[in-house]
Amino acid sequence: MRAALALAREAATLDEVPVGAVVVVDGEIVGRGFNQPIGRHDPTAHAEIMALRAAAARLGNYRLPGATLYVTLEPCAMCAGAMMHARIGRVVFGARDPKTGAAGSVVDLFGEARLNHHADIEGDVLAEECGALLSGFFAARRARTEIA
Repeated sequence: MRAALALAREAATLDEVPVGAVVVVDGEIVGRGFNQPIGRHDPTAHAEIMALRAAAARLGNYRLPGATLYVTLEPCAMCAGAMMHARIGRVVFGARDPKTGAAGSVVDLFGEARLNHHADIEGDVLAEECGALLSGFFAARRARTEIA
């Protein structure tokens, strides 16, 4: 999760929402990503998607069974779906997302029995640190907007 937090901080330096993600296989980081939808003009450029793309390219396979994805914010529905298609074995997230969280906060796509793949989920890992990074980012953004 510390590697994902470092990537989230990198996103913040680019004025992107500070979310970072890494994909780990056998104890090795095989994919890294951070939020980039603004800079890339791409609504799918979430941290998880970027990390999944990098891992799949490195391993030469779009399926990532046995991989663990660490992300600083609870995945949204799009990212949860991508993880299911990739057959991610485990998802570990930091802060919960009460507005778009798809691992239990708003919906629980990973627990949906009608879907064909289910990852093990662990939430609230370094949640305070992950949440503080997000809260600070949005507070600073609001302050800039109020001044302008």
